[in-house]
Amino acid sequence: MAGVKALVALSFSGAIGLTFLMLGCALEDYGVYWPLFVLIFHAICPIPHFIARRLSDDSDATSSACRELAYFFTTGIVVSAFGLPVILARVAVIKWGACGLVLAGNAVIFLTILGFFLVFGRGDDFSWEQW
Repeated sequence: MAGVKALVALSFSGAIGLTFLMLGCALEDYGVYWPLFVLIFHAICPIPHFIARRLSDDSDATSSACRELAYFFTTGIVVSAFGLPVILARVAVIKWGACGLVLAGNAVIFLTILGFFLVFGRGDDFSWEQW
């Protein structure tokens, strides 16, 4: 039952993050939908982890080069997701208020993704690998 509660909490926090993102785009003062391109970064963020988990040897307790490369690519994706709204605001494509809302949404969504892997990535009975 604890896994279901965690899943509901993660769903709620993901919805809050997407609400911040949509507010940064759809409020009447902002009205520009360019910040929605960060959804691409949200979608591709876990892909390096999936590939590294599939390719790396789980018997090795130390860190492997494949996992380290996956961490590097994931970090680059996350930094890019935070950098895109700042660059768009700097060149006056979006307003700074919209940038703040998108950055808040990014923080919530990426913490939700991290929480998902911490809760369901242990390989126990209630794991994301079973889905």
